[in-house]
Amino acid sequence: MAVTIEDIKKLRAMTGAGMKDCKKALAEADGDINKAVELVRERGLAIAAKRSDRTTSNGCVLVKNANGFAAMIALKCETDFVANGADYIALTQEILDLAIAAKAQTLDDVKALKTKGGITVEEAVTRRSGVVGEKMELDGYNVLEGANISVYDHMRKHTLATMVQLSDANDEAGYKVAMQVAAMKPVALDEASVPQSVKDEELRIAIEKTKEEQVERQVNIALKKAGINTNLVDSDDHIASNVAKGWLTQEDADKAQQIRKEVSETAAANLKEQMIQNIAKGRMAKFFKENCLVDQEFQFGDEGAAKESVSQWLNKQQKGLKVVAFKRFSLSAD
Repeated sequence: MAVTIEDIKKLRAMTGAGMKDCKKALAEADGDINKAVELVRERGLAIAAKRSDRTTSNGCVLVKNANGFAAMIALKCETDFVANGADYIALTQEILDLAIAAKAQTLDDVKALKTKGGITVEEAVTRRSGVVGEKMELDGYNVLEGANISVYDHMRKHTLATMVQLSDANDEAGYKVAMQVAAMKPVALDEASVPQSVKDEELRIAIEKTKEEQVERQVNIALKKAGINTNLVDSDDHIASNVAKGWLTQEDADKAQQIRKEVSETAAANLKEQMIQNIAKGRMAKFFKENCLVDQEFQFGDEGAAKESVSQWLNKQQKGLKVVAFKRFSLSAD
């Protein structure tokens, strides 16, 4: 049975497959639309199964705000060649539009939505996988609801998106803070919003690093008193390498290792707990300043203006203006 252009267009509308793939499926199905749809579906499932262990480090991230409901979503794939395709971006946009229209709250809700072709979003993604021959998956679905939401697609490259909600209407300020979120990667809105598990881990690291530094300081003082260059003996591997190069005598190497062992043990046993806690507390303060959005140094103020935090800058734009919430998603591992 001859394949008509009308049937090809119909199958394309139903499946999202390319013209050549639709023509091939219709030919194999002898013109039977329903059978051709199943062939496209089976190809997508086969591709998805075959490439299930592949990494989807590329893709398209889109964000949109409409009628008090903002959302972002990522349709991920294996290569930037596929991710940059017009059809691929269009599919991502269609999925995002469906999610916003339905005010979907979770990624599972999005996957269950029905497309114009009458299939679920999850099925549409699977079929597209069969068309392009790459693993594809949805990720990064985030929502914000209410007024005063600004959205930002970083450099319009569809790889990083942010959403920011302010306490009052101020589009310019909201957009700039959304840019701040993209650039500075905050982990929380403020100190109170940092998960306790993150605080505990950061404090543990801060205490451990402080102890190591204090011990190393005492070791270096002892090495210098012994007339040994500390840069040549900072590790066993370094010591061995410098002896081999003739930059360090074996005698000094042995002395350095003995000093490192003895002084390290003594210093570690005599560390002052209050001093360690005070230094660690300072490290935590630095962590909060660098990673909490409202405390971060604002990056998009007027040129030459004094440095100020995001919260200070917002208050200058409009008294009492604050960040209520933010969301961020990036394809890169940052």
